[in-house]
Amino acid sequence: MALSLHTRAVLGLLLANVFWGLSFPLIKGLLLLQDRLLAPGTPAWFHTALALVPRFLLATLVLLVWQLVRSRRLGFTRGEWTQGVVLGLFGSGGMLLQSDGLHYTAASTSAFLTQLYAILIPLYVAWRTRRNPGLAVWASAGLVLAGVGILGRFDVQTFSLGRGEVETLLSSLFFMGQILWLDRSEYAANRAVPLTSIMFGTEAVVFLAAAWVVAPDHSLGAAAAAALGTFARSGAWWGITAALTLFCTLGAFSLMNVWQPKIPATQAGLLYCVEPIFGSIKALFLPAWLSVWTGITYANEHATWTLLLGGGLITVANIWVQLAGRPR
Repeated sequence: MALSLHTRAVLGLLLANVFWGLSFPLIKGLLLLQDRLLAPGTPAWFHTALALVPRFLLATLVLLVWQLVRSRRLGFTRGEWTQGVVLGLFGSGGMLLQSDGLHYTAASTSAFLTQLYAILIPLYVAWRTRRNPGLAVWASAGLVLAGVGILGRFDVQTFSLGRGEVETLLSSLFFMGQILWLDRSEYAANRAVPLTSIMFGTEAVVFLAAAWVVAPDHSLGAAAAAALGTFARSGAWWGITAALTLFCTLGAFSLMNVWQPKIPATQAGLLYCVEPIFGSIKALFLPAWLSVWTGITYANEHATWTLLLGGGLITVANIWVQLAGRPR
């Protein structure tokens, strides 16, 4: 029996979550590898930008070639340009903050903290419609704050979070903007492949600009050429970058852009809540594999009480608020 459109959308977004869950330990492993390959003292933001530029540049080229092979021409509508550029700006801001935050926090912690947008989306919808979001939303928000405090090692006396946790929470605001922008009805006719190629191209440009800003002595050409030349001689660097490009970029974001518009953004937020579960499971064994393959020191994570309790609170809160029923 043929699956309904809604069921296919749900399965497509679940597969996207599997791919995104893989990205957390892979990105952290790539950053550790780059730290080992490059000279000590290279700015962390420069590491982050160089880890993202090749991935999204390659993904853009793949989609452009795919369009040429299928239709023998490149054509984009004004709506695809508008939506794609804005999606790329939201996505690049979120990924820069999230990836840099992985320098300073565990992959599983980052995965759970990123899900803050699942609470922010229904709160935004309630504000936009001028309606009280209800007890479920307020109670879930409290659970999320408690979970964030546990995962982020919040210090009551100093009222502070770690840099990695703060950057990850800020990245969630950008990802919320990306989800809501993809949900806009005026772009329903946009084609997924052209839209995604514009989004990837925008992100590649933003990451390249970020690399220039934070490059040592602002000499992007020399610094980037030297760094990428060093990376290119590493088979492990190519392998991780290829996996991130194929699964976590082309696969995940293409599935998102194809299937998320088929369901409300608030329902998509529920589905995205399973991403940290996949990420945490992979972080229990993948770091050791990466260490053996690449020569880095990256220990497997453990299911600590802070991860189980903090992550559990965030997951329960997100599921509760999505199932409680809110205006779209």
